[in-house]
Amino acid sequence: MGGLEEDLLRVGAIKFGDFVLTSGKRSTYYVDIKEAATDPSVLRKIASEFSGMIRSSKIAGMELGAVPLIVATALQMSIPYIIVRKERSHGTMSLLVGKFEKGEEIDVIEDVVTTGNSVLKAVNTLRENGAVVKRAYCVVDREEGGSDLLKENGIDLHPIIRISQVKGFRK
Repeated sequence: MGGLEEDLLRVGAIKFGDFVLTSGKRSTYYVDIKEAATDPSVLRKIASEFSGMIRSSKIAGMELGAVPLIVATALQMSIPYIIVRKERSHGTMSLLVGKFEKGEEIDVIEDVVTTGNSVLKAVNTLRENGAVVKRAYCVVDREEGGSDLLKENGIDLHPIIRISQVKGFRK
């Protein structure tokens, strides 16, 4: 695990300082896995980690941040994937790209989990369309309640890294 943590720090995917998050909340650190996913060796390492954890024969993730992660993981595992769109205002109006059968079990991948709301939105979209989702995986869990929210909704969160494990991290 130390190897990936060091890579995330090296490529600037985990930064320390003073940041304003999407929620408007201030933080002493910022996690940007999209930055890490642009480095092939780091993306390969993330996909390898997920490949050893995933238990379903199909994975899904919310656009934008999870897309490179699910593609790389699906390629490594030779399994299909589903992209969950945040919104759709044209074409078929479908929030899902990819196919699955009603009752099929799908694992969800996310880049970073903070509150868990993004993962829950993806899970709910999949469930509303007949998928069974019991597990979610993320590169970094910020340990700010996301795991608890997901657990309350029947989803076990499995992070590769918890932010408290990162060298230099202080809440």
